[in-house]
Amino acid sequence: MIVWHQSSLMRRRLLQLVLLHTAWEMGSSQLHYSVPEESQHGTFVGRIAQDLGLELDELVPRLFRMESEEHGNYFEVNIQNGILFVNSRIDREELCAKSPVCVIHLEVIVDKPLRIFHVEVEIKDINDNAPIFPVNQLNLSISESTASGSRFSLRSASDADVGNNALLAYRISPNEYFVLDTQSKNDKSMSPELVLKRTLDREDISLHHLWLTATDGGESVLTGTVQIVITVLDVNDNSPVFNQSVYEVSLSENAAKETLVVKLEATDLDEGISKEIIYAFNTPLPPAVQTTFDLDQNTGEIRLKGKLDFEEVNLYEIQVLAIDKGHAPMQGNCKVLIAVLDENDNSPEMSLKSLSVPVPEDAPLGTVVALISISDRDFGVNGQVSCSMNPARLPFKLLSTFKNYYSLVLSELLDREQEAEYKLVLTAQDQGTPSLSTTSSLVVPIGDVNDNAPAFTQPTYTVFVKENNPPGAHIFTVSASDPDVAENAQVSYWLDEKLWPLSSYISVHSESGKLYALQPLDYEEIKLLEFQVNARDAGLPSLRGNVTVQVFVVDENDNAPVVCAPAEDAPNLLVVPVAAGHMVGKIRALDADSGYNAWLRYELHEVTTGPWRVGLYSGEISTMRALEEMEGSSSHNLLILVKDHGKPALSATASLSISLVASAQALNTDVHHLRTREGTKPLGDSVNVYLIIAICSVSSLFLLVIIVYMVLKCQCQAKEEMMYGPGTATLVCASEVGSWSYSNRHSHILAGVNGEANGKSDLMVFSPNIPPCCGSAENSGTGGKACADLLVPAGCQCLPEQ
Repeated sequence: MIVWHQSSLMRRRLLQLVLLHTAWEMGSSQLHYSVPEESQHGTFVGRIAQDLGLELDELVPRLFRMESEEHGNYFEVNIQNGILFVNSRIDREELCAKSPVCVIHLEVIVDKPLRIFHVEVEIKDINDNAPIFPVNQLNLSISESTASGSRFSLRSASDADVGNNALLAYRISPNEYFVLDTQSKNDKSMSPELVLKRTLDREDISLHHLWLTATDGGESVLTGTVQIVITVLDVNDNSPVFNQSVYEVSLSENAAKETLVVKLEATDLDEGISKEIIYAFNTPLPPAVQTTFDLDQNTGEIRLKGKLDFEEVNLYEIQVLAIDKGHAPMQGNCKVLIAVLDENDNSPEMSLKSLSVPVPEDAPLGTVVALISISDRDFGVNGQVSCSMNPARLPFKLLSTFKNYYSLVLSELLDREQEAEYKLVLTAQDQGTPSLSTTSSLVVPIGDVNDNAPAFTQPTYTVFVKENNPPGAHIFTVSASDPDVAENAQVSYWLDEKLWPLSSYISVHSESGKLYALQPLDYEEIKLLEFQVNARDAGLPSLRGNVTVQVFVVDENDNAPVVCAPAEDAPNLLVVPVAAGHMVGKIRALDADSGYNAWLRYELHEVTTGPWRVGLYSGEISTMRALEEMEGSSSHNLLILVKDHGKPALSATASLSISLVASAQALNTDVHHLRTREGTKPLGDSVNVYLIIAICSVSSLFLLVIIVYMVLKCQCQAKEEMMYGPGTATLVCASEVGSWSYSNRHSHILAGVNGEANGKSDLMVFSPNIPPCCGSAENSGTGGKACADLLVPAGCQCLPEQ
């Protein structure tokens, strides 16, 4: 029979392939196979990979898998050849009971891209179950007064198979008193009846033994037999009769306990005690009936004593007997069919089949995030389920893909920096009345992509560093932020490799962003270092940002004044008698520093009562009183001290000899002698040149000193505070209170913005229109607090602490 069935399957398979091709063109993803029950392990079912249009070499990469929620692992797929085969023994009767069609539903899932196929395998019945009677012996009691033609119902046999294999025929062993008749009642069931052919005579035969045989309709016929024992009774010759042979009742599965199911009624034509009837379930009673229903033996009422569940049993078939109380009890029987009506008492169920998280923030639209399966055990509209998402205004949407499957797909572009994760609630709701629903929470994290470059808080940083700093001093810290996460937000700092001149002056720590001065800076050589610091993250590909850093070198008083003398020896001045206040000469000195540190003052080293004095800032030597000719022979030696205004002050000395002559002739003689001795121009011409240079220098220095003084007053930190290393913030004033002025004097600047060294003017002072110090301790009354604690006026920018 199996060989015939396999050939029949091959003929059907050709038809299925044609139908499958047509269904595939229409977008269907459903296959139907069939296999006989009790097939051995390895029995061929179908070429599932070929029928689904899948290539064999893509089964493993696409994670080909097969699932069955309802049943066990009856089937397996050979990944090598794509054949679906029987994995374990299948008992159709155990799997589907008396259901006319037995189908195992399989779900085939492949990824990349995600696809789902629905496969149905129908289990064909074979005639492997013989008819079985519920008892080993049927006992009947028949009165001898029973008229010929009387009928006696017999217990039917049952066959676990279906279709023709369960179509039973009955026959009885040959005898002269009884014949067998099979009755079909309302097309619901078929039961054998024993018909009395001739009147019984108890005195002749009191006990009859017959054999009842049930034969099924399978090709290989199977039979079952039961012995009928008939006892011939006397007197009580009427059996009870129900007013209906079959009772049909419909009952809601939510019916309460003690609910009246049906009231049976039977009558007996006898009189007296033989007419009294009791009701009883025909035994043996199925456990499901015994625990669910209760029969009142006196009234014939069947009441509900247990809970009904449509999803477990939707139809009950009960045999009920009516037995009289006569000396030879007689009985009648009926059948009660109780149909259970479905109620919406099962909430939908959700199952997460696939979840691909985190979702990259650059994922394209239509990306499948999750696959959700929904089901409902109820029947009809009570089992029809829809799925929704809350809140609805999210960058995702639910799509119904196949049968009870929904896909959560990306509908809008993502940005992890705006929203790092999404929390949504999925609701499955059926169409019953009242409607039932189930909710499930789902968290969808967003994966970071390196789409943000590091950014500094401002485009340019200005730093002031005093010269002569120690090597390796920390002068400033740059910091860039990156809104990405993990390695995409790990920022490192570095200087442009093209800026090789800076490598000996400045370095940056790659992790902290700290700037270090590698060697002492000299204001007289370098006024300004301008360069770019780049910030680069660790993402792939790496992104970067940059910032310009201007490091101004602040002058310190590290150069002593230098006196410019006309000769190596102290000069001699010949002076004729003059009136008081007459300038007889001028001392000229220079200081390599700037500002206060280069503002010089002149004074006599020893205060005497002589007629001479020196200009405090001009260096001019003049008479304090009139000189008389009588003093012409006298000679004066002056020691002049030159100091700057630095702290501490540095100084130099100059010696000067002044001689008084009596007449112009003597003066000419001495001048001639001096010219002969020095080999230069006459002293009068040299003095005039020196005087002009000194006057111009002193005027320029005076104006420069005033401007430098006002600039220093405008700084926020204390005058003696070092400008390198971690310290208080520096307050830099903008154009409202002044502007930078530059000097072209011996400027040395290293510029790192364009990788070239451009000659700029060195930064000296602010212009003189500056108001009182913007935020200084003297004017703000803060007593030297840090800039962060000061009230910063308009036009001032407070730099972060170093």
